[in-house]
Amino acid sequence: MLLSLRPVPAAARLLCLTLSSTLLCSPAFADEAAAIEADATTIQTVHVASSREENSGFGATRASASTTKSDLSLFETAQSISVLTRDLLDTRQVTTLNEAIQSSAGVSSGSWGKRGWDDFSIRGQRASESIYVDGLKLNQSNYVAQEVFGVESIEILKGPASINFGLVQPGGMVNMVSKRPRAESFNQAGFAIGNYGYKQATFDLGRPISDSGKAAFRVNGLWSYSDDQTDQVYFKNKYIAPSLSLDFGANTDFTILTSYTTREYLRNQGVPLKGNLLPNRNGSLPRDRYYGEPGFGPYHSRQGQIGYSLVHRFDNGWRVAQNFRWQDMAMDGRFVTLNPMQAGDVLLNRAAQIQDVDGNNRGLDTNAARTYELAGMAHDVMLGLDLNSDQVRNANQACRIVPLNVFNPVYNTNVVCPPVTRLTTTKVSSTGLYLRDQIKLNEQWRLNLAVRHDRARNRENNGLSGITQRHDTSSTTGNAALSYVLTPNIIPYVSYATSFLPVSGSDFFGVQFKPEEGRQAEIGSKFQFAGGRINGAVAVYDLTRQNVTTADPDPAHIAVLSSAQVQTGEQRTRGIEAEISADLRNGWSVQSALTLLDARVTEDNGGTVGRRLLNTPRQSANVWANYRFRGGVMDGWTAGLGARYEAPKTAPTVNYTVGSYTVADASLAYQGRGYRVSLNVKNLFDKQYYAGVLNANVLPLGDPRTAIARVVFDF
Repeated sequence: MLLSLRPVPAAARLLCLTLSSTLLCSPAFADEAAAIEADATTIQTVHVASSREENSGFGATRASASTTKSDLSLFETAQSISVLTRDLLDTRQVTTLNEAIQSSAGVSSGSWGKRGWDDFSIRGQRASESIYVDGLKLNQSNYVAQEVFGVESIEILKGPASINFGLVQPGGMVNMVSKRPRAESFNQAGFAIGNYGYKQATFDLGRPISDSGKAAFRVNGLWSYSDDQTDQVYFKNKYIAPSLSLDFGANTDFTILTSYTTREYLRNQGVPLKGNLLPNRNGSLPRDRYYGEPGFGPYHSRQGQIGYSLVHRFDNGWRVAQNFRWQDMAMDGRFVTLNPMQAGDVLLNRAAQIQDVDGNNRGLDTNAARTYELAGMAHDVMLGLDLNSDQVRNANQACRIVPLNVFNPVYNTNVVCPPVTRLTTTKVSSTGLYLRDQIKLNEQWRLNLAVRHDRARNRENNGLSGITQRHDTSSTTGNAALSYVLTPNIIPYVSYATSFLPVSGSDFFGVQFKPEEGRQAEIGSKFQFAGGRINGAVAVYDLTRQNVTTADPDPAHIAVLSSAQVQTGEQRTRGIEAEISADLRNGWSVQSALTLLDARVTEDNGGTVGRRLLNTPRQSANVWANYRFRGGVMDGWTAGLGARYEAPKTAPTVNYTVGSYTVADASLAYQGRGYRVSLNVKNLFDKQYYAGVLNANVLPLGDPRTAIARVVFDF
């Protein structure tokens, strides 16, 4: 595929003003643009290579095919997609998925505390259950945190994504692209230490096993341990991911992908509301105090995956792609929840739970595509079939535990646990058939049309009562987008997309709930300069989520069934997002994002209409800038500085708001011959803040200042 690019300094100035970036509006940026224009020919021919080659540095030019199901570059794609490259993740020394994606526009992550798995919202809507690996969905509830060391990139697709992925939440989804074998040999080992007892060891090695290098293997792995700012809390992680590419000829790409993860941790979600954000008549409480039971735990989880990625290009122009994965997971652990304070604000009521979850998932996505000419227009047509089967068994024991004196805690008290109080097995099977046509109307206009029909079957068996509930749903979703090549560097677009997500349960009369529906209208523009080394995007959107379950307003129904619900809820999100990433010739690399968000309840039976959605800050922004010294005494050194801001957060059902915060991060690194040494300090000034809202009793803590020193050897 050939892409025509020509830097346009006027367009660069427009982007500079749009994103209000001091760095990009600086004379250094103007000099960079002028130098690029002087070097540029009228049309630069860019050969599309592997995504790893194109997405080196901070500036990604392409998302993986497993995210877009398309050969189009990000610049040409009429949709909001953020790509976090491996270089960016390594520069920031990212250790969790929550930490990685918080730098993306429209994303709020880690607001529920340290539960041991990932939680985040996209465009105001919860999206924690919409995590994909290599284009295939993980289990229906994400009980195991995903390991970011094993990914080549993390890609966030924003807005309804049912057209590609079927059963997803309307705000968007995250796709993690696994590291894959390379054509060249390499060996890498890394070691890291930090405060709060942080220790980490990693390795990543690969070898070609054929002369062409197309057949190759790769193995990467990690071991880590860390304590926490909260006493007693700790985390242990182990991860290994072997992969193998086989050579079936020039027209076939085939890679086997496997991974295995184990985690052990003591779960902690925060501190009591009184004595922290709200006053306590007896004084304030320390942030490092643990309010659970150290002996009642920990959690253990494991996740194993094996699958493959296959692409075959036929001589007649057809290309077929297929992704398959089988996944097995299990999690068990003990957890203490914090309830309201007793009168006097000294004794904290608590409850306890034992959780035991296991499940498996099978996903198979197959599509065939071909490009052809019709009526003077170029069409890229794709037809696909997406199959998924997901089963989870969930056992729960509700336990009794004595209250805790928050000012003089006494631990190792007796916890009384009756037999299993909840035992359910849920199996969700889905089949999706999709059709897409990317049409090049002429040299300026592009039209994308797509439609998908899904059928989902939900079977939930109550292991205690023996009752099985059956829910069958179906839905047709679609996407339409029109873009215009205004200049070789600017492509504005408009799009409309819909999504659906099945909902378990029924109303008071036994009528099965309809699927939730999402719809979004978006207007945006993509920018690209300097042969893809400077990329930007701006989007304005209006997103609505319908058929949200709410409490039944009929008192007679509640008297008979306290948990009775109806589907009259609606939520609406309106926002503006802007992102830019740049790798400049003058040594600077920059990644920044800005979000303005208005996310509210628009229909509800519980008196929350007009209130803001859970943990959706009205404004958020971040920037990370790296400078690489070249020549002289500082040759080989790199310095980085960043900042992240979130406005206050609240929830529809609480009467308090957690304050805004700004944290700064810094890094210093040296690249020697065959090794790299780096030091990252996160939350440089040790800002104390709350990560978000959990409920009316608990406040999740924000991360304190952490310092991590790391050395990586290449040999």
